[in-house]
Amino acid sequence: MATKQIFVNLPVKDLDKSKAFFAALGYTFNAQFTDANAACMVIQEGSIHAMLLVEDFFKTFTSKSIADTSKSTEVLLCLSCESRAEVDELVAKAKAAGGTIPGEPKDYGFMYGHGFQDIDGHLWELMYMDPNAVVTHQNQ
Repeated sequence: MATKQIFVNLPVKDLDKSKAFFAALGYTFNAQFTDANAACMVIQEGSIHAMLLVEDFFKTFTSKSIADTSKSTEVLLCLSCESRAEVDELVAKAKAAGGTIPGEPKDYGFMYGHGFQDIDGHLWELMYMDPNAVVTHQNQ
């Protein structure tokens, strides 16, 4: 069976600025799926991508209005990290690239999280979970 992939679609006001913001965090873009209207940001090669879509192009996929991220939250995007240090590094990079930090880090002992808001107002949560605390789910 082929590996499932996810492509999260996010509206952006200025594609070049959004690409520069995420490049500053260390993300790359798949040129095959990137043009003047959209950029395919690679979060995890082969499985997790974010499609950054210019707002007018994004509107062609839905009849609903685009959420005003200064007033509401349309989604919380949560990415796992390899360590607490990686969580803190990505938050620091986001802040340095023009993002905002909406809250303080949360330490639950077995899990550590923090996050940022990108330049278009999308909320990104980052978390590290102690692998010894994770119980694997099996189909019964």
